Amino acid sequence: MLATLALVLFLVLGTRRMKIVPGRFQSIAEMGLDFVRVNIAEDILGRKDGKRFLPILTTIFFMVLFMNITGVIPFLNIAGTSVIAVPLLLAIVAYVTFIYAGIKKSPGGFFKNALLPSGVPWPLYIIIVPLEFLSTFIIRPVTLTLRLLMNMVVGHLMLVLFFSATQFFVVGLSGWWTALGAGSLAFGFAFTLFEIFVAFLQAYVFAILTAVYIQLAVAEEH
Repeated sequence: MLATLALVLFLVLGTRRMKIVPGRFQSIAEMGLDFVRVNIAEDILGRKDGKRFLPILTTIFFMVLFMNITGVIPFLNIAGTSVIAVPLLLAIVAYVTFIYAGIKKSPGGFFKNALLPSGVPWPLYIIIVPLEFLSTFIIRPVTLTLRLLMNMVVGHLMLVLFFSATQFFVVGLSGWWTALGAGSLAFGFAFTLFEIFVAFLQAYVFAILTAVYIQLAVAEEH
C-alpha cells in the first residue's frame, strides 16, 4: 500500500503541471516515462504497437520497481514482490495481454499459429503441440512469476543474513568479534546498493519480457 501510494504521488506530482522547460521533479518523471516508451515499448513493438501497449508496460515497469525498492527501505525491509501474490498477479496481466494481442491481431489463427508451427511434418505435431502449449501458455507466466519472486526473496534473505550477523557479532559477542561485525555491516551496505540495482533490473526484465511476448503475438508469424 505504501509503495502504491508513493508511485501514485510520484506520477501525479511529476505530471500535474507540465511545462515546456521542465522542473527537476518533472524531469525525473519524464525520464522514467521516456525510458519505458523508447527502450521497451517502441524498441520491441515498434512505434504503432508500442504506443498501443505503452500504458500496460509503463504500469508494469513502475509497479515492479516501486514494489521492489521497499526491500531496502528501513523498517519495511521486504519487497512487495517477494510476496507471491504480486508477481503472480502481474504475470497473469502480462499473460492475458499477450493472448488478447494475439487474438486481436489474428482472431482465427492465433492459437493455430502458436500450437502448429509451419513447415513441420504432420506426425510430429503429436509431440510438438503439447510442448508448444506448455511453453507458450503455461511456462511463460510461471517463469515470469518465479523469476521476480525468487530474485527478491533471495535479496531479502541476504540482507537479513548480513545485518543479523552484524547485530550478533557486535551486540551478542562484542570484543574482538566486533571486527567481523564491521565486515558484515560493510557487506550489508554494499549488498543494499546491489539490491537497488536488482530492483531496477527486475522491473526492466519483467516489462521487456512482457513486450517480447506481445510482439510474438502480434507478429505475422509467431
